[in-house]
Amino acid sequence: MISENVIKFKVNIMKKISTVIISAILLCSSFSLLATDLKVGDQAPNFKLQATTGDYYQLSDYQGKQAVVLAWYPMANTRGCTIECKSLVEQGHLIRKYNASYFMASVDPLDDNRDFAKKTGADFPMLSDPSKATAKAYDVLNIMGVASRVTFYISKEGKILKIDEDINPRTAAEDIAKQLAALNIKVLSTK
Repeated sequence: MISENVIKFKVNIMKKISTVIISAILLCSSFSLLATDLKVGDQAPNFKLQATTGDYYQLSDYQGKQAVVLAWYPMANTRGCTIECKSLVEQGHLIRKYNASYFMASVDPLDDNRDFAKKTGADFPMLSDPSKATAKAYDVLNIMGVASRVTFYISKEGKILKIDEDINPRTAAEDIAKQLAALNIKVLSTK
């Protein structure tokens, strides 16, 4: 027969496990709930951020020239971000067919992103926003102090065409290419 103390102990453990599970669910759901207050049709906030190459990229430089895809990611050298980056490296040719420039961006220090770009073989600009000012302007800074995984599609007029908060890191490049097609971004001629 099970003693009353053993039963109380098991009930206590179950309550603690339930509390942890509920807390984890709430924390995870808060990432998407806090992701962005910007809306399709809004003017995209301008930014000037340094890339892993040392160059600076500014959204306004693309105005009137080409669309921009700005893919925010939480943290360099983490599993999901590595998978997303490798998708863009391995399938980036699908995106380059369009009149669009694409960037990954995080609030990581530049040196962390340089290390990440080197490890993943990134052949596109990876932007650093260590001051978090641009992440705040795009409303992607979450309660953990890192960017939520959100991709912005910005027209060559600087307007937000789409905000994608449902990112699959494994198919990020394919998904971006599909979105560019759905948004009628011009396909570059192949001569």
